Amino acid sequence: AAWSVLELAQKSAGAGDLGDLERRVEAAPGEHQVRFDLALALYGAGQRADAIDQLIEIIRRDRSWNDEAARKELLQLFEAMGLTDPDVIAGRRKLSALLFS
Repeated sequence: AAWSVLELAQKSAGAGDLGDLERRVEAAPGEHQVRFDLALALYGAGQRADAIDQLIEIIRRDRSWNDEAARKELLQLFEAMGLTDPDVIAGRRKLSALLFS
């Protein structure tokens, strides 16, 4: 889990400006890479539930995008945050509902 935390910190630091990414996602909701970068930036800004929601939205729109990058990143977030974290529990429920609906 410590490795995941460090790796996520490095990724989120290079994700870009939060406001700019939010505007870009609003303008082009189907641009998965921009939404992915927004998720990393949100995580880096401590907005973990929002980061989870953005990754789940990518999975909802295109599960296989970029070799399942959103799902893999989501699992890494869950690991870093800890499986008993309330945001992780809620995120896992949302993911399960999406995958098994």
